[in-house]
Amino acid sequence: MKQIVKPMEDTPLIQATDDNNRLELSSPTSLPRASAFLWNKRMMIHINCRGYAVAQFMQPEPAKYAHAPNLEAKTFMQPEQPYYAHHPGRFFYIKDEDTGQLFSVPFEPVRSPVESFTFSVGKNDIHWKIRKNNLLIEMCLSLTENDLVELWSIKISNTSLDNRRLSIYPYFPVGYMSWMNQSGEYKAELCGIVCSSVAPYQKYTDYFNHKDFKDKTFLIADRIPDSWEVNQEIFEGEGGLHLPSAIQQQELAKGNAWYETPACCLQYRINVAAGITEEYRFVFGPAKDEPEIAGIRQRYFGTQENAHEDGFTLAKKGYADYVAKGRGCLKIKTPDAELDNFVNHWLPRQIYYHGETNRLCTDPQTRNYLQDNMGMSYINPNTTRQAFLIALSQQHLNGEMPDGILIEKNAVLKYINQVPHTDHCVWLPICIKAYLDETNDFSILDEIVPFAKTAEAASVAEHINRAMYWLIKDRDKRGLNFINQGDWCDPMNMVGYKGIGVSGWLSIAVIYALKVWAKISEQITQPELAKEFLSAADEMTIAVNKYLWNGNWYARGITDDNVVFGTSQDKEGQIFLNPQGWALLSGITDGVKRRALIAAVEDQLESPYGVEKIGPPFAAMREDIGRVTQKFPGSAENGSVYNHASAFYIHGLYSVGEKERAYRLLRKMIPGPNQDDVIQRGQLPVFIPNYYRGAYKQFPRTAGRSSQLFNTGTVHWFYRSLIDGLFGLRGDVNGLRIEPQLPSAWPEAMITRYFRGAEFHIEMIRESAHNAIRILVDGVCLDKPVITNIEAGKKYAVRVTIG
Repeated sequence: MKQIVKPMEDTPLIQATDDNNRLELSSPTSLPRASAFLWNKRMMIHINCRGYAVAQFMQPEPAKYAHAPNLEAKTFMQPEQPYYAHHPGRFFYIKDEDTGQLFSVPFEPVRSPVESFTFSVGKNDIHWKIRKNNLLIEMCLSLTENDLVELWSIKISNTSLDNRRLSIYPYFPVGYMSWMNQSGEYKAELCGIVCSSVAPYQKYTDYFNHKDFKDKTFLIADRIPDSWEVNQEIFEGEGGLHLPSAIQQQELAKGNAWYETPACCLQYRINVAAGITEEYRFVFGPAKDEPEIAGIRQRYFGTQENAHEDGFTLAKKGYADYVAKGRGCLKIKTPDAELDNFVNHWLPRQIYYHGETNRLCTDPQTRNYLQDNMGMSYINPNTTRQAFLIALSQQHLNGEMPDGILIEKNAVLKYINQVPHTDHCVWLPICIKAYLDETNDFSILDEIVPFAKTAEAASVAEHINRAMYWLIKDRDKRGLNFINQGDWCDPMNMVGYKGIGVSGWLSIAVIYALKVWAKISEQITQPELAKEFLSAADEMTIAVNKYLWNGNWYARGITDDNVVFGTSQDKEGQIFLNPQGWALLSGITDGVKRRALIAAVEDQLESPYGVEKIGPPFAAMREDIGRVTQKFPGSAENGSVYNHASAFYIHGLYSVGEKERAYRLLRKMIPGPNQDDVIQRGQLPVFIPNYYRGAYKQFPRTAGRSSQLFNTGTVHWFYRSLIDGLFGLRGDVNGLRIEPQLPSAWPEAMITRYFRGAEFHIEMIRESAHNAIRILVDGVCLDKPVITNIEAGKKYAVRVTIG
């Protein structure tokens, strides 16, 4: 039977701290997968409330320093195959030397009930606070701005009236490092454990690429341990991780690992007087060699020159300053306090992570790279500008964009980027519009950028012209865009692999992109180009409505065998969300079609956890659509609440003034606010995941469960929907346009909008006496809903009266 550790009486399961800078969970079992993440430009750690962790760093490709228990071999049998199933994590065992009682923090692996538990997620660190057996244990994890290290501290306070004899065992499993070479031993001169390996390879050429790898994993401490164990199997023994044999002895055996699976385990035997607190600090991470580890030790446990604090403390402060640079452009106070907390503290942080790390890969998918950096328009526009120039420098001469953008010198396209997709060009005008709206930096369009594999160069504007021409050309005789082996939906890989199938969504998205770029072309005095692109959009609108309108919604596409799919005639996959959302954005619907498709989405796709991507989901392979149909119904692209697609749809609803529907769905992306919803999703409202489980009608037990994956383009579109839609504070060439779409239940909202170097304090008030929006800026009434002649550094007081 599952043992539930309940919060203390009168303690909410989830609550924000008084300053709203932290979110706290009071049970390790009610939301066992609840998690948080920290990052810098070179590494990331994703850790849950119970101590399980996934971490990786770049060298320059992603690599791990704490591994899974075994490395699956698909091509050959491995020698001395390890057999155990322990997930990597960061744990501390605590043993009472007098009674023999043992427990572990934060919860795993012993899983012993505690008197109180707090998992406290901050922007730049993660805390735990546990009370057990008259002890208070406080743990903290932080990173640094630049180094590949985790900074850990643990405090043990004796809250009893008696002296306590304890043993503290930090236990950081390293896992199966390499079938070629792995070992581990304690190094007294480093005051820590060093685990070594050789990254497996077979081609001799790989040696030259691997020889500078950081193949060592280390745990160093600020205090000399009494003992240690480095051999995973000996540490665990017959007791298992729940009651390790090594811990049942008075002291660890000071063992090593010679071509055996290593682990980092230290022992501190301590006497803690009543009311006294003992603190221990550790650094965990990868390194190339022992001299590098020695340098890390000096850097973090030595006193810095001209400083009163050691490097460990200074590094934590430096990391806090780094994360603080990701401030968003909105601060809000609305009737929805949980929305305020998420938007003010967690949403811009997640956007910043994407723009800073490019999801920790060296060849991000082009669509992801462009959208992630679109989001950075609201955080650090200079990053966005540079990213567009990098992306366009890899565009083909004919206008086609590559499937991935190479951002490291020796990077190559891998995995999904070796599969041809046809949507990458469409994101150029859509994403650059957000940048132009925010910055008014039209000079970017005049920048001269080369094309890939040629000496020819052209302006950014010409690059995007060629992308639009490529999309116009890459169509079938009906005027619909080819899909090849995928569009935005990667696993829709068999609709058009014969070169015939077309994408309904992409055809609609191209119409939107052409209209967006036509508007920008007009603004840069290229009216003939604008006219040409609008003409192509009108032509495509006729084709889409002729071949893809299903009577109540738009079909998803037409296969290589000329079968229209995503229609009411299909048993599974009758309706897809994306064509409907982008139909709203592109303006291809009349009033009748618009009402029909919105009603269809509400009836067939909306669930308590958001709007699902496909309905009903596929239950078996459909060979003319592809591997999306093989995914479990309601997971990922096969009918989950796929938040990226949901955000497109919400943005579309705001574009046609459907403010009530838009807000209802936007709010469902954030777990809560009621406790049952949070428990069902299993996630804290500190990030938006890429999906929540769907198939609500088919599998209600698992519907709503979070994927826990925080890599998602959702967040950029969520923020854009807040700015352009909900609060209606979008920039344009003239200034700050104010066109709010607050839900009718809100009597007011207070917003601070940072825009083009100025600060706008905006009060939105609903007054029934006014039928139209009335805007006062510093007491002066505007005759148009745009604040012009904005001065950087100035603060503006804005009052918006809404009827």
